[in-house]
Amino acid sequence: MKSATLERLRAARAEKKLTALVTDLESGAERLFIDGEVIDDETTGTSAPSHHSIAATDGVVAAVAEACRKDTSRVIEDGSRRLLVRVFHPPKRLLVIGAVHIAQSLAVMAREAGYAVVLIDPRDSWATPERFPNTEIDRRWPEESLADLAIDRRTAVVTLSHDPKLDEPALSAALASDAFYVGALGSRRTHARRLDRLRENGFDDEQLSRIRGPVGLDIGAVSPAEIAVSILAEITQQLRVA
Repeated sequence: MKSATLERLRAARAEKKLTALVTDLESGAERLFIDGEVIDDETTGTSAPSHHSIAATDGVVAAVAEACRKDTSRVIEDGSRRLLVRVFHPPKRLLVIGAVHIAQSLAVMAREAGYAVVLIDPRDSWATPERFPNTEIDRRWPEESLADLAIDRRTAVVTLSHDPKLDEPALSAALASDAFYVGALGSRRTHARRLDRLRENGFDDEQLSRIRGPVGLDIGAVSPAEIAVSILAEITQQLRVA
């Protein structure tokens, strides 16, 4: 990897941007894609002759988009060339508000799916290492915690506490961010009342439409573990399909 390419790649990762590097396996030519934008050869420091540069053909662009969506590096063929598409995304995170039974199952499942999980709940008797082993626990109030956690486009936020004092500040912070998924536990009636309160706080219907409520795919889930499955499934759907 050329030094200029590495510097640009590091900068993109520091800025939490979705990045892919395409390398010609024969010539070594490189081209960066950052947030879906093709970066010019000059930007990446490629000094190879123009006929060795990697053209952003429809096939290459589509392959990069698919690799980025699936977080999977791969080798593709573009005409006579074999190209390595390497994905360099920021890590996935799941911020869970409310140390309830559903959160216990969701934290375990989400870690298995590759998420860094942070449980946010100021209630000491609920948010304990015994109930949430191997999980980062933040006992601050959500508005303070989320301000420090810097929600980005690789972050999902799920509110489960059923307590407006916890859930709604978290939802407000999530709606003001680039979170790729925002979900809130509660019945349709509860969610409708929640939306009314958020409207009073200045959010419009377009912003509020980002909240998945009731949270999770409708799979008939009943137990806390089943509800956790439905939530993680909806998060995955939003990340991979939407």
